[in-house]
Amino acid sequence: MSAPSRRLRPSLLVALGVVVASVLSGCTAAVPMEPADASNDPACAQVVVHLPDTVGPDQSPQQRRETDAQATGAWGTPATVLLRCGVESPAISDLPCNNVQGVDWLSDDGPQDGDAFTFTTYGRTPAVQVVVSADVGTTALFDLADAVGYLPEDGRACVGVDDLPSTGDPTGSPSESPAS
Repeated sequence: MSAPSRRLRPSLLVALGVVVASVLSGCTAAVPMEPADASNDPACAQVVVHLPDTVGPDQSPQQRRETDAQATGAWGTPATVLLRCGVESPAISDLPCNNVQGVDWLSDDGPQDGDAFTFTTYGRTPAVQVVVSADVGTTALFDLADAVGYLPEDGRACVGVDDLPSTGDPTGSPSESPAS
C-alpha cells in the first residue's frame, strides 16, 4: 500500500499549493461600497473600464482595489480614494467648482468624516462622486479625469462671477438717459 500513497502525495501537494495560493491572493478583501442609484447606466460601465491602476501623488501612488458594488472604484490600503458612478447630477450650486483636465468638479466646503474631501462631477449625467483622503488630495482628480471624461456632458459648466453676463446697473435703479 505504500506505492498508492506515494502517488497521492504529489497531487495532495499540488492541491495544497493551489489552496495556499488562493488564500494568499485573497489577502486584500474587496472594499465594501454602496452602488449609486444609477450605477447600471451604460455610461458608468465606460468609466469603470477606463479607471487607472493607480491614483495619487507620484511619491505614494495608491493601487486600485476590488470593490463589491457596481460602478465603483477604490484605491489604497486602507482605501484612500473611493469612486461611485451613477450619483444624481447636482443642480446649480454655490459650492466651489473647478475644471480638472476638462472635467468640472464641485468640491464640498471642507473635510468630511475626518480628513476626507468629497468631489462630484458637474455638467455630466450620470455624475461621479469621489471621496479622497487629505493625504491624496486633488491629485486623484487629475488621475481620474480620463475615465470620467467618458461620461456625456449635459451642457452645464462651471462659471464664476466673471463669466456672468452684464445685466446693467447692479443696484436695480433705472439709469438716467442723457439730456438731448
